[in-house]
Amino acid sequence: MPVAGGSAEAAENLLPLALSRPHDAIASARTLLAADPAVLEASFAHQAYGIGLRQLGQVPAAVRELRTALRLAEQTGRSEREADVLATLGATLGRAGRSREGLARLDRAVQLSRGALTGRVLLRRADVLLVLGRHREALDDLRVAVARLRRSGDQVWEARSRNYRGFIQLALGGTKRADADFAVAEKLYAATGQEFEYAEARQNRGLVAYSRGDLPAALRYLDEAGRRFAAVGVAWPDLAIDRCGVLLAAGLSAEALAEMDQAIGAGNGTATKRGELWFAAATAALAAGDRPGARERAERARRLFSAQRREWWSVRSSMVVLDARYQAGERGAGLLRRVSAVAGRLDALGASEASAAHLLAGRLALKLGRVRAADRQLELAGRHSKDAPPIARSAAWLGKALRAEARGEVRSMLSACGRGLDALDEHRLTMGATELRALATGQGAELAELALRDALRRDDPRRLLVWGERWRATALGVPPVRPPDDEHLVGELAALRDVVRRLDAAPDPSLDKERRRLEKAVRDRALRAAGRETPGGTTLALDIGELVGALGESVLVELVEVGGVLHAVVVRDGRISRHEVGPLAAAALEVERSRFRLRRLAHARPANAGGGTLGPSLEVLGRRLADAILGSAQELLADRPVVMVPPGRLHALPWGLIPGLADRAVNVVPSAAVWLRARKLRPPSDRRVVLVLGPGLSAGRAEVMRLAEQYPDATVLADGEATADNVLRELDGAWIAHIAAHGTFRSDSPMFSSLRLDDGPLTVYDFERLRRAPYRMVLSSCDSGLAKPVGADELLGLSSSLIPLGAAGILASVVPVNDPATAPLMLALHENLRAGQSLAHAFATACRGARGDPVADAASRSFVALGA
Repeated sequence: MPVAGGSAEAAENLLPLALSRPHDAIASARTLLAADPAVLEASFAHQAYGIGLRQLGQVPAAVRELRTALRLAEQTGRSEREADVLATLGATLGRAGRSREGLARLDRAVQLSRGALTGRVLLRRADVLLVLGRHREALDDLRVAVARLRRSGDQVWEARSRNYRGFIQLALGGTKRADADFAVAEKLYAATGQEFEYAEARQNRGLVAYSRGDLPAALRYLDEAGRRFAAVGVAWPDLAIDRCGVLLAAGLSAEALAEMDQAIGAGNGTATKRGELWFAAATAALAAGDRPGARERAERARRLFSAQRREWWSVRSSMVVLDARYQAGERGAGLLRRVSAVAGRLDALGASEASAAHLLAGRLALKLGRVRAADRQLELAGRHSKDAPPIARSAAWLGKALRAEARGEVRSMLSACGRGLDALDEHRLTMGATELRALATGQGAELAELALRDALRRDDPRRLLVWGERWRATALGVPPVRPPDDEHLVGELAALRDVVRRLDAAPDPSLDKERRRLEKAVRDRALRAAGRETPGGTTLALDIGELVGALGESVLVELVEVGGVLHAVVVRDGRISRHEVGPLAAAALEVERSRFRLRRLAHARPANAGGGTLGPSLEVLGRRLADAILGSAQELLADRPVVMVPPGRLHALPWGLIPGLADRAVNVVPSAAVWLRARKLRPPSDRRVVLVLGPGLSAGRAEVMRLAEQYPDATVLADGEATADNVLRELDGAWIAHIAAHGTFRSDSPMFSSLRLDDGPLTVYDFERLRRAPYRMVLSSCDSGLAKPVGADELLGLSSSLIPLGAAGILASVVPVNDPATAPLMLALHENLRAGQSLAHAFATACRGARGDPVADAASRSFVALGA
C-alpha cells in the first residue's frame, strides 16, 4: 500500500514490508521516490525497493537499488543508516555469488554498528557464511545476534535470527534445537504480521519433519508454505529444493526430477540459488536412473559453486558426479581414490552425504579386492547416532552388514540386516499411504539380498523362506490409513468420476486437463496421510510352525529371486526343500507369452479359437510355463491343493495354464504371512450378498440377473444405482460381493486403476475408504487382478488393495476376458460357493465345466484366486 507521507518513520516501515509483501513494498517505494523525498527517506525507499526485488529474484536490479541506497545513507552522516544498508547490500552480493565483496561490506557494517543493529548485521553476515557452507562461523554470529535482539525487544529480527540459527542447527544434525528455534520464530513472525517469513518458518518446520523421517508431515508443511508464498506473490526456489529432498526420500524420484526441472525452467533465484537448484536436480536425476543427466547437472552445479568459492556445495556436487560414474558401470583404482578423497572432505565439512560416500568407497574397494581399505570405509559408513532418522540408520546398518560379510562374520551380518530392515519398518509406518509404504521397501532390497545369499550359501531352505518373507509384501501387512470422513478427498474423487465419465462420452482436451489436475490433488492428499502405530508389531512375521500346521494337506510354493535366479521353496508335510528353477527373466518372458495368447483367444473367432494361426496351443504354453516357473518343484505337488507365493514381477501369471494346476484349488498370495492372516479371517455373521452391474456390459447383465436368482436376498445395484457411494456402502463388511464391470489397469498410476460404475470409475483410493472389504470378492471384469510391482517386492493395484482391508479371498482376471464366455463360469462358481466350497475350490470345480469350449477354457485360465 503506498506511503501516505514522506516521514522517515513511514519510509523505514517499508523495510519489514519488503520481506513480508515485496510487491506492495516496491509499489510504496516508487510512490515515495516520485515525491522527491529527503535523503534519509530516499535511502530507506531505495533499500526497501532493493530488498523487494531480491525477494522476487531480480538480483542485478536489487544490487543497483542498494548501491543507490548506500550512497544516500552515506550522505546522511548516520553510521547506523550506513551500517544497515551495507549489511543488506553485503547479504545480497553474497547471495549473488560475490561472496568476497559481500563479506567485506558486512565486516564494515559490523564495525559501524552498535547494540541491536549489530545483531541485525551479524544475521546478514551469517546468511553469507551459510551460503559458503561455513556453518560454525555462521552459528557463532547468530548466537550473538539472538542474544542482542532478544534484549532489545526487536521481535522481527529475533525471529529472523532464530530462523537462520535453526536452519544451521539442522544442517549440523541438531534437530531438536532447530525445531525449538523455528517454533519461536514462527510465533514471533505471526505476532508481527511477517507473512512471507512466516511461510518460510513453516517451510523450515517441514525440514525438521523430513530430518526426523516423518515424510507425510514434511509434505504437509511444505504444501502450506507453498500456498503462503503464492499468497504474497513469491515463487520461492528453496521450496522446490526442499520438496525435491522429501520426494526423493519417499521414493518418488520422477516427481522430484520434474519439480526441479520446472524450478530451473522458471528462472527464479539468485546466482547462488541457481547452483543449488542444479545440484538438487542432479540428485533427483541420479535417483531416477538418468545417469548422464545427473552427471551433466552435477558438473554444472560444481562449476557454479567453484566460481562462487562454495566448497561445501562443490564437494557435494563432485560426489554426485562420482556416484553417477559408478552407477554407469565405471570401476577401478582411480575412481576409488577420487571417492575416498571426496568422502574425507565431506567428513571434514560435516556434510550428511559423508556416510553414503564411504559406503560407495567400500563397495569399490571390495570390487577391487582391497580388503583393508574396504573395511575402513565400511566402518566409517556404519557410523550413526542413536537419534538419527530411520533411513540414515538403515543405510548405516547396510555398511555394517557389508563389512561383516567381507569379514566372514555371518552372525553379525544377519543381525545388521535385521536391524536395518527394522529401521526401515519404522520409517515405512510413519506413512499412511499404501503407495509410499510400498516404495519405501526398495531401500531395504540390498539388506534382504545379503541375507538371502547367505541362506543359499548354506543351502538352508528354511532360512531362505524366512528371509524371503521378511521383506515381501510388507505394505500389504497393515491396512492403509483410511480417511472415510475426509470431505475434501470424497469431493475430489466424486469430481474425478464425473470428469472421466464425461470424457468417456466425448473426448475434450480441457476435461482431460481437469482430470490430470484432480488426479494430482487426490494423490497428493493421500501421500500426506500420516501413519499410525499398528497393534502387534510393525510387520507380519512368519511363524514356520504355524505355517506348517495351517497347510495340512496343502503344499506351499514360495518363489524367491536371488541375483536374478528363481528358486522354489516348497513346504509339504512339514518338510521344506529348495529347488533352483532358472533365470527370472526367462520366467517373466514365458508369463508374457502366455498372457498374450490368452488375450488373443479372448476375442478369437470360433474357427481359430483352438489354435491355428494364433500360435502354440495352451497345452504347449502351459508346459513351458511350468518348467520356467516351477522346474523340478512340480514333482512335489501331486494332486494336493496349492498355495503359490510368486514374486512381484510374476504376479500376473495365469496359473490355470500350468498343466499340474489346471483342475485343483490354487490360492495365490503375495506372501505366506499374508495367507496365514487371510486364513484366520472369519466371515461376517449376516451373510450379506452384493451384486453390482456396471454400464455397457450386455453379457454382464445376464450374469448378474442369473446370480440374483441364486441369491434372492442379495442387494442388486444396476441401471443407474451402481454409483460409487452406493457400491462402497453395500460392499463394506459384506459376505460375498460380485462386481461385473469394465476394469482398467493404470500402469502409469496403479492407484487409479478402476472399475467403471454408473457415475464413473471406482479407484483404489475409493476402495481404501472401506472399513472392511467384503469377505469374498469376485471381479469378473478384465485385468482386475493386475498390479504394478514396486519397491522391493510390493504390488499396487485393485485386487491387492483389498488384501490389507480384510478380504479373505478375491477372484480376479490377469488378462482381458471374453464376457459371454465368462458368464457361465461365474454362475458355476457361485453354485459351488453356495454349496460350501472355498473360493479356490469353487473356482477349480467351475473351470472343469469349461474345458470343452476353447474360448470358455481360455477365459477360465485367465482368472486367479487370491488370498485364502
